[in-house]
Amino acid sequence: MNYLERMKEKFEKLRTKKNVLILSIESSCDETSIAVVKNGREVLSNIIASQIESHRRFGGVVPEVASRNHITAIDNIFKEALKEADVKKEELDAIAVTFGAGLIGALLVGVNFAKGLAYSLDIPLIAVSHVYGHIAANYISYKELEPPFVCLMVSGGHTALLRVEDYNKIKLLGTTVDDAVGEAFDKVARVLGLPYPGGPEIDKLAKTGSDNYKFVVSNSLKNTLNFSFSGVKTEVVNLVHNASQKGQEINKADLACSFQECVTDDLAYKAIKACKGENIKKLVVAGGVGANSRLKEKLGLACKENNIEFYSPILKYCTDNGAMIGSMAYYLMKDGIGLAKLDLTAKPNVDL
Repeated sequence: MNYLERMKEKFEKLRTKKNVLILSIESSCDETSIAVVKNGREVLSNIIASQIESHRRFGGVVPEVASRNHITAIDNIFKEALKEADVKKEELDAIAVTFGAGLIGALLVGVNFAKGLAYSLDIPLIAVSHVYGHIAANYISYKELEPPFVCLMVSGGHTALLRVEDYNKIKLLGTTVDDAVGEAFDKVARVLGLPYPGGPEIDKLAKTGSDNYKFVVSNSLKNTLNFSFSGVKTEVVNLVHNASQKGQEINKADLACSFQECVTDDLAYKAIKACKGENIKKLVVAGGVGANSRLKEKLGLACKENNIEFYSPILKYCTDNGAMIGSMAYYLMKDGIGLAKLDLTAKPNVDL
């Protein structure tokens, strides 16, 4: 029996196994993370090596630097994840890895490490979408949460509304037609001279300001579930540049507050609209921007007013982490999906 045939047989047996241990690897951007997850919900370890300090002086993530840092960190993170989980590598049932979307060089570090590990242990390799991993961050935050629900996906690379009918049955309801919301946050932060990462800095600064600029998003998408943030982002950038050319001072706190109010208003409005349109009483937020305090506040209040259950991941699971990949891998496996061959490669973009 060749390798692939053995893996298909083992993968099929895992679907009915009582306890399944998955070691999962996430390296799509600037965090190297490896976790051990039991049965999709119980996190035995979740080790994260952040690269924020390495990229801060550049004002954003430098892909080549990220890749090199992943290479340096990944083996030690692997050993630490096993140690914290109190699990031997021989006890693992499968290896899961993010194959996309993300920075191609960064992804390849995780994918190649995972392939080598799976082959050496003779256990199945499961390929996981980074985007769907963010949804699964809620499964490890809320043991009782099950589909169906509406998901508001908000990150540096994606902004979308999804109907999650089942763990692996997901329908796109709306998406951004230009910038992802996290991308807009980062660009506004940069023009305001705030340090990387920009999203948390805007969130913090906005608390000291007032909504005096009254920005609005494009009206052309009001009757849809799509988003557009390039207009308000450009408005902020032009305002700052024009003031600078005229030697005028701007109130950065007010600008941050007004930008954040505009963007979070639109996200919350359309998330509730999606729940009503789909006749679903559960709203889940996923992705790094889900950590934004004002967004969570608005979504929580809107859900309460409309008798909708609201779920937001524990803060440590909002940003990129291995545990969410391990959770999603478990549900892929349960449905007989995701078994990867050893020719698995990284993809910078994946479909929602």
